[in-house]
Amino acid sequence: MNIRYIDNHAHLNFRAFDADYKEAIKLAQEAGVAIINVGTQKDTSKRAVEIAEEAACFAIVGLHPVHTSKSFHDEKEIGEGGKEFTSRGETFDYEYYKELAMNPKVVGIGECGLDYFRLEEGTREIQKKAFEGQIKLSLEVRKPLMLHIRPASTKASAGKDAYEDAIEILKKYPGVRGNAHFFAGTVEEAKQFLDLGFTLSFTGAITYGKNYEEVIKFIPIDRILSETDCPYVAPVPYRGKRNEPAYVIEVVKKIAEIKGFPFEEVSKQLLENSKKLFGV
Repeated sequence: MNIRYIDNHAHLNFRAFDADYKEAIKLAQEAGVAIINVGTQKDTSKRAVEIAEEAACFAIVGLHPVHTSKSFHDEKEIGEGGKEFTSRGETFDYEYYKELAMNPKVVGIGECGLDYFRLEEGTREIQKKAFEGQIKLSLEVRKPLMLHIRPASTKASAGKDAYEDAIEILKKYPGVRGNAHFFAGTVEEAKQFLDLGFTLSFTGAITYGKNYEEVIKFIPIDRILSETDCPYVAPVPYRGKRNEPAYVIEVVKKIAEIKGFPFEEVSKQLLENSKKLFGV
């Protein structure tokens, strides 16, 4: 396979791809796209590893912050018995995830972090505890973090917001590396992640959302990664359809357009960025 692009954050391990994940992988590979499937809890992390062992993919394993307490339902994800997704309120099991992380096809820990978008009473500290456990695992196994940081829908929530809290926590652990997935923060927040040595990745949302241009222009091209977050947020011209890893090329095109750099130059640099961080 001639790899020219990397989808650094895919979810072929979700039930949205149960019927045709092999076809999605084939389509991506034909387009020169390598895939990193990202876990969100025990079952999706295990599934990411299974797909990585079966196909020419990579995996990241960890516990998503929304799964640290019982929450909403999402029919695109996996739940008990492979049925509709249910957030069961999983406690981070360090040894379980460490065992998965030792697989050579696993290139990172996550997606982990803080999600204040649907924050429920008393869950902030639970999220922080799970996040710090995964930071410690990342340092032990020497594999970078895949961060999920989602602010509250309004500033009305009490206390600091997700980006501010996450940066404060990360500063306690010198040497930790990683990527801030689906970055939607400010230039100032981006600068703080860059100062910590992190990369920042962008999805198909940048092809239709105008509020990403300032921060993408600010971030050095050698600190940006491309992703789909499939099956969600399909880029233009695929909006309204299920997103797929092959569509990450549209994200790369848009990054090149915003930066004002040649497409080939940007695609090569983003590929090198992913290789440097994840060793793929």
